[in-house]
Amino acid sequence: MTKELLYQDKKIIYYTYGKGKPVVLIHGFGEYSRVWHNQVEYLKNKFFLIIPDLPGSGQSDLVEDMSMEGMAEIIQPIMHKESIESCIIIGHSMGGYVTLALAEKYPQLFTGLGLFHSSAFPDTEEKRLVRQKGIEFINKHEAFEFLKTSTPNLFSQQFKDKNPFFVGEYIDTLNNFSSLALVKYYESMMQRPERINVLKSINVAVLMVMGKYDNAVPLNDGLKQCHLPERSYIHILRQSGHMGMLEESATANRILEFFLTEN
Repeated sequence: MTKELLYQDKKIIYYTYGKGKPVVLIHGFGEYSRVWHNQVEYLKNKFFLIIPDLPGSGQSDLVEDMSMEGMAEIIQPIMHKESIESCIIIGHSMGGYVTLALAEKYPQLFTGLGLFHSSAFPDTEEKRLVRQKGIEFINKHEAFEFLKTSTPNLFSQQFKDKNPFFVGEYIDTLNNFSSLALVKYYESMMQRPERINVLKSINVAVLMVMGKYDNAVPLNDGLKQCHLPERSYIHILRQSGHMGMLEESATANRILEFFLTEN
């Protein structure tokens, strides 16, 4: 079901599916809620799924504060509107950065936390330079041209070789982003702080899903944070890059189902 929240006079769209234990799934950069569609079909018979379009993505407006902290502020009013005091919240990539920002300020909202191809570490200087070049490309060539160039790099080579039409069709769904939104996301990711202490201090189980061939959040970087929470569920998708929910959807579904059931 499509629902609308008015947040600081801005329209935020989110979607709800199924019934049962509530779960929030937060998409990443250059994505919108639809990226979780394989998980929706698998999980909706057991769980109540809440999937927002982050500000500037999908059908949601940009908000004044497009930092990770600012975007995180839309989640609590969505939960409140759905009469949910706390639940498991899982973020993919940039959505994981938003999730960590939310957990830092509102740990009471969480009964479990998931980082799906994401990290509590800040950008390295090298990563900031890559993002700065991305901003320059976006400003020169517009958002969709940038996504057409960058998105294939998120998939493993073997997945691209086996599924070239899928990757092309997926990219075609990304044609409604504004350049301003993508630039705001990149600037916010470059400026986000380290949130290692969130993983160390949070008193709920943490799911960490990593891709063997992930270039955006390399496996070795992901492994460095696995020991930090008191309770970790650690999974490596051995055929995936950065898009495990699409590249290995059946395996990702089982991982999510187990974590959601256990917590």
